[in-house]
Amino acid sequence: MKLTIDHTKLADTVAFATSALPARPPVPVLAAVKLTATDGELSVAAYDYELAATATATADVHNHGQALVSGRLLADITRTIRQDVHLTTTDTQAILEAGTANFTLPLLPLEEYPTQPDLPAPTGTVSGRLLADAIAQVTPAVSRDDTLPVLTGIQISLDGTALTLAATDRYRFAVRTIDWKPTDGDHPVHRVLAPAKALQDIAKGMAAADGDVTLALPEGDHTIGLTTGQHRTTLRTLEGKLPDYDALFPTEFTATAIVDTDALTAAIKRVALVADRNTPVSLSFTNGSVTAQAGTTDDAQAIDTTDATHTGDDIDIAFNPTLLLDGLKAVGTDRVQLDFTTPVKPALLHGEGAPDRALRYLLMPVRTS
Repeated sequence: MKLTIDHTKLADTVAFATSALPARPPVPVLAAVKLTATDGELSVAAYDYELAATATATADVHNHGQALVSGRLLADITRTIRQDVHLTTTDTQAILEAGTANFTLPLLPLEEYPTQPDLPAPTGTVSGRLLADAIAQVTPAVSRDDTLPVLTGIQISLDGTALTLAATDRYRFAVRTIDWKPTDGDHPVHRVLAPAKALQDIAKGMAAADGDVTLALPEGDHTIGLTTGQHRTTLRTLEGKLPDYDALFPTEFTATAIVDTDALTAAIKRVALVADRNTPVSLSFTNGSVTAQAGTTDDAQAIDTTDATHTGDDIDIAFNPTLLLDGLKAVGTDRVQLDFTTPVKPALLHGEGAPDRALRYLLMPVRTS
């Protein structure tokens, strides 16, 4: 292999591929990236049997070839280079020259590297930035408990021209719907469960490309694909599915409050200072205000009142402050609407006047007595 490539293109290509490298690879070759030089381009690929990421960049290729090198080391090197890179390989080494800098990396055995899965046939397209934003909105509700793998995923549901993302950790449920364009017109209802961490990392990289993402979500297949520009990713889906959120989300309410999001966020953060981590914060909604309270009369106590537009019954309800703050941040609007049924049933958070497809964040209250 022998080629010359722009240093920025090389750094970006390596960075995207290495985002798929496992934190603790079970075998050394899975910590490597595969370099492939063909006519006019260099591709960099990483694969750990669950997630595969490949990025391609134009290059002045003199000799074709393939090589396997340490992914983290190559990423560290390419981030520091500020001149065009001349890359050559021997039977045992990869040599990178850039200006006065010269790096020699040992090659790993190509024959031990696993074959990446083929990219499934495309199902449709969606804005990469819109998809990344929607994934970021539902990600806070993803469970961190690996003993329940189904809850560590984000469910992607296709129904006609609607693509819905959903996540839950049993204490909250976040749902966001966006538009997408099926390849063959209206697509039948179909659901897949994707690993949340991998999906979020992929979406961030693809959003930076500022274009459409081609989705491959075939029915009955355990592999899904995302492609945009020079980036291509496949990942294995999780087994199972999330609970039916349509049956969980209430449609009728006894009380509604609309509050400035920043003001409510600040009030909750202030009163939570006097309580132990994740100790409930109580909210009292009456006409014209919401009062946040934490702590007890026997210990430190804090109370803060914020203006609110309130309709319906007065309500006293308590929440885990971390989960509530996550929801307020995810909603992402200047004013948040909170809908209630009873103090012991889930409350619904969403943006004031937001359309049905905007984020809906269902949050379980905490019983305080």
